[in-house]
Amino acid sequence: MSDARTIAAYDGRAGDYAAMTADIGEVTALRSFIAALPSGARVLDLGCGPGHAAAGMAEAGLSPDPVDASAEMVALARARGLPARQARFGDITARDRYDGIWANFSLLHAPRATFPGHLARLHRALRPRGLLHLGMKTGEGEARDTLGRFYTYYRPEELLGHLAHAGFTVTGCAEGKGKGLAGTVDPWCLVTAHA
Repeated sequence: MSDARTIAAYDGRAGDYAAMTADIGEVTALRSFIAALPSGARVLDLGCGPGHAAAGMAEAGLSPDPVDASAEMVALARARGLPARQARFGDITARDRYDGIWANFSLLHAPRATFPGHLARLHRALRPRGLLHLGMKTGEGEARDTLGRFYTYYRPEELLGHLAHAGFTVTGCAEGKGKGLAGTVDPWCLVTAHA
């Protein structure tokens, strides 16, 4: 994420976001992601927010690497004892480093033009057969929400095409709807894929 207005929105609402996502440890997708990885697996938590998912990973015996573009989110994650660091999507340059990548509703803030490059970087960062979880809001176009955050929307089949082009093998896609920080109920897609 590199959009200044989006980062500022998360910096300004970090506490609210932390409260809203506090029960992520109970999310079926996270439990399934953790269960699919071996003990000690190294996981990139891309857009870690306040660190709820990374904390759940650590408690389950994984080794999370939590990153976020928001300094306030990183501070909240560090307050939980996590080794969080500030980084943007383009800063991910590792190769064959991670057994898994948890990108839960973070890459939706990337402009459409940069999205393929980000997926290619994530594919390179994963070890062979590494696991990717990708959560995205679905729809069409690019827009800002009422908080000023930038979003790019994809139809599920378009998203799967991007993943295939980046070298991923998709193993699952679940769709639903949920209420976010801006208070709107939006459709989403959760995808699992292997490098």
